[in-house]
Amino acid sequence: MAHLAAFGRNRCTALEQRSDKLLRSTCRLQDDLMDLMVWIEVSLPGLEISAVGLEARRAAPPLPLDAHERLQKVLGVRVGSGMLKIIEGLVGREGALAELSFMVEECCHGVILGLTKQELAKAPREPVDSRAHFEDMIRRNTRLVGRCAAFAEESPLVKGAEPPEGEQP
Repeated sequence: MAHLAAFGRNRCTALEQRSDKLLRSTCRLQDDLMDLMVWIEVSLPGLEISAVGLEARRAAPPLPLDAHERLQKVLGVRVGSGMLKIIEGLVGREGALAELSFMVEECCHGVILGLTKQELAKAPREPVDSRAHFEDMIRRNTRLVGRCAAFAEESPLVKGAEPPEGEQP
């Protein structure tokens, strides 16, 4: 079995409420080639990125020498629709920079899901009513589809909830 290649990857995103007006979202990636951690701080209620940081223990392909400076370009970006294109345009799309861009986006999605959690808690207790509540929520925000286990495409919450005409998740 020594001739078989083995590869393992873990990626997780965590959200921390630092104060009434500040959230910190952290994305950590560990695999056989990389060990990276990207964090952003987002000010409330405007959802603007007010701080960003990177901890890189190893990266293959290697990070460019200006990786920290490139990440600083996302300061002031508002967490919301179209953010991946904005982040990729500011940080980069090539090599390890593509991974950093993705990790910043994951941090942003962590913020969105963290704020959505409060909305999820408002769901009616009766299963029939709560299903209609979640379907309506998905129709209003199609970006939720595929972003967590609850809104995975095969989830019962997503089945039957069609996005508005012209929108794709």
